[in-house]
Amino acid sequence: MNAEVDTGRSADDMVAEADTGARNPSAAWQARLIIGTCIAWSLFQLYIASKLPGIVAQTTGMSIFANIVAQARYVHLAFALMLATLAFPLTKSAPRDRIPLYDWVLLVLGVSACLYLVVFRFEIAGRPGLWSPSDIVMSSIGMIVLLISVYRSLGLPLVIIASCFIAFAFFGGYSEWARNITNYGGASLSKALGHYWMQTEGVFGVALGVSTTMIFLFVLFGAILDRAGGGNWFIKVAVALLGALRGGPAKASVLSSMMTGMISGSSIANTVTTGTFTIPLMKRIGFPAEKAGAVEVASSTNGQLTPPVMGAAAFLMVEYVNIPYIDVVKHAFLPAVISYIALLYIVHLESLKMGLKGLDKPGRKIGILMILILFLSGFLFLAVCTFVMVGIRAVLDPVMGESVYASVAVVAALYVLLLWVAARYPDIEMDDPNAPVPAAPRLTPTLIGGAYYALPIFILIWNLMVRTDNLERLSPALSAFWATIFMIIIAVTHRPIKALFRGQGPLAEAIAGWRDFVQGLILGARNMIGIGVATGAAGIIVGTISLTGAHQVIGQVIEVISGGNLMILLLLVAVLSLILGMGLPTTANYIVVSSLMAPVIISVGAQAGLIVPLIAVHMFVFYFGILADDTPPVGLAAYAAAAISRGDPIKTGIQGFAYDIRTALLPFLFIFNTDLLLIDVGLVKAVFVFVIALIAMLLFAAATQGYFIAKSKPWESAILLVIALVLFRPGLILDQVSDKYTMAQGPAALELMATAEDAEPIRVTITGPDFDTGELRPITIVVPALNGDAETALSDQGLTVMEDDGQLLLEEPFPGTPHFETLGTDYDYYGDLPVIVTAVEIENERMPKEIFFIPALLLLAGVVMIQRPRATQPAF
Repeated sequence: MNAEVDTGRSADDMVAEADTGARNPSAAWQARLIIGTCIAWSLFQLYIASKLPGIVAQTTGMSIFANIVAQARYVHLAFALMLATLAFPLTKSAPRDRIPLYDWVLLVLGVSACLYLVVFRFEIAGRPGLWSPSDIVMSSIGMIVLLISVYRSLGLPLVIIASCFIAFAFFGGYSEWARNITNYGGASLSKALGHYWMQTEGVFGVALGVSTTMIFLFVLFGAILDRAGGGNWFIKVAVALLGALRGGPAKASVLSSMMTGMISGSSIANTVTTGTFTIPLMKRIGFPAEKAGAVEVASSTNGQLTPPVMGAAAFLMVEYVNIPYIDVVKHAFLPAVISYIALLYIVHLESLKMGLKGLDKPGRKIGILMILILFLSGFLFLAVCTFVMVGIRAVLDPVMGESVYASVAVVAALYVLLLWVAARYPDIEMDDPNAPVPAAPRLTPTLIGGAYYALPIFILIWNLMVRTDNLERLSPALSAFWATIFMIIIAVTHRPIKALFRGQGPLAEAIAGWRDFVQGLILGARNMIGIGVATGAAGIIVGTISLTGAHQVIGQVIEVISGGNLMILLLLVAVLSLILGMGLPTTANYIVVSSLMAPVIISVGAQAGLIVPLIAVHMFVFYFGILADDTPPVGLAAYAAAAISRGDPIKTGIQGFAYDIRTALLPFLFIFNTDLLLIDVGLVKAVFVFVIALIAMLLFAAATQGYFIAKSKPWESAILLVIALVLFRPGLILDQVSDKYTMAQGPAALELMATAEDAEPIRVTITGPDFDTGELRPITIVVPALNGDAETALSDQGLTVMEDDGQLLLEEPFPGTPHFETLGTDYDYYGDLPVIVTAVEIENERMPKEIFFIPALLLLAGVVMIQRPRATQPAF
């Protein structure tokens, strides 16, 4: 992701340079080699995700066909290095119409370094840690080619960051300061390179493994869906639904970007896919070029936040937080929906301020109330369909058993039925946005004409989320595999089957469908080049952390700068994510920042008495990594949008970031109010939290836009901000008027614990000398109460206390007990100063914090009454 951007290039050129590769060889055999490699990579990923390896190995008697699955990471990176070398020129002056000799040399070296681990895997396994000269040579070659591939496909920033971590691995042991913090004495060339390349602790670690097993399949699914016409269908449905409203094309841009963002892992590609159509439409109805581009940028960057298919980093979150993907989706759902509705509202306010209208639309126009009803009924319809399918599956379970054939038959019948209905309507074509009088299409034929595109998405969601007594959820990788297989069937067959239903010849359409499938394979692989090499390079950073403990050095520096203040620390982490995100793709940015800063945030939060869930920290980093895509002066999504709108890219980025302030607010909110992430929240409370948070976010958007019912005066905007804060964090005000906890110290702490009801959460603050620095450091943990027996409640958690001179001394927890990782390794239990329980806190029974919603809403009613007489046009 190069920092220098030529504003004279087209949006497609930017996508090529940033995502898919800008080289286009004039020699036919070289072009075919790139295309063939892309197809081979995609087919290889489908092969290892299926049951074919076992079947082929059993049929042929050759175990290599099955064993290659275990070696898939090495082959995956070999493909990524090969395509990065073939498709991305090394420098700006490097030839783009041919592949120079030095690239052939790099290609052979890079692929050889990866496949060396496959060919000699048994010999390597026989000498763990005792690396031979050939191991070191191949590791050195692999590392060099990987960094060169990162440079050519993603730019210099990630190379610099990875190089700094490599330098720390070699030379960090010479720093007494770093050595005192990490106890790291340095590593030899053999030890470090073996750690990085020969094991699964470095380059071939968790990140590359997730890229191999999960991310590729989701990217491939999105690529085939887009090539088959699904992306176009999303856009046309959004324009049909919202295009005739005030500022309709901008609202359609938001909705279509949300839908295409679910299947696209790239903010830039999403911007170009939807923006090519929506940005000219926005300009035609009166949006300035910069604002038209900014709406598209804000919409497209947020696409990676939208469940059920989120950005590639979300799949890494599954491994790093160690929770199922369904839980990641659940935690991400409310913030994503709130963020997009708020962006729709911002677009609406901009349209009101400029007095804009919508597109003309044939037939009956749909009002805002009907659209809301359609949205709600759509969700209800999907829910009903899901329950019906679960019911049918339960009824057929005795017949179907573990077989998938009956399910396939049901889906196939539904697919043919939808195609028969779609064949009665004209094919969905992309209209020319520069046409003299663009008009919004009618909703019914547009929606029904492509409804079959929703089937693979339904299959994906079904496999990811639905679970019954006799039906388990599939893993994200298997879910994506089956959805991709069905998407391939749709891509190949939907054209000829519709032609048959229309009484036309199917041959030409069958050829076109096959071409869509092949183009999808090519596009999926090209979109994965950057992710493949980025996850490999990010493995260098993770490997350095596991080898040296480097995160402790960076963590201590950040902790000192923040002064132990959690809010300042969060601001620093947000700024770090934004800065790194200017040069790193979202996936690499997430890996770097979460690896370095997640433990620090949790530690500082615990010292401040705030128990921050790990998923909240990772979502915080994920959000700001995505927001970096439109952060000026480098945000490439803004440059791509500006290339379409012919506006200024810097102004487009600034305006897009201004629209995204509402998204930047959400991570801070769910750190302090985890209800937004649906953590320990029931259905009724979840609905309540959603409604209140949505109102608060809309008021925040109105305040930042300076327009509510009418143009707001500064003091009115300030009041709206205060109301939004109260709605978001009512507990902040309640804490000022009523103590949240009853606290006791010393022996009285045990007495207080004994009064708590069974399983009531008790906050225990522990202070002791840090194992590394010797400085006293507090930390707060939560333990469940046991009524009448405080010591047993603590011992059940592996904590033993002794009373000594009015203090509660804590003994060292044993390995395997619940709090050993938190307390056992961080404190020095055998120093001059003891580790003690300094305080115990039990939450008081107080009035509900929601009581403060009443004055906030009354104040809002006052603002409404003040502004209503000044309104010059209808609110909708």
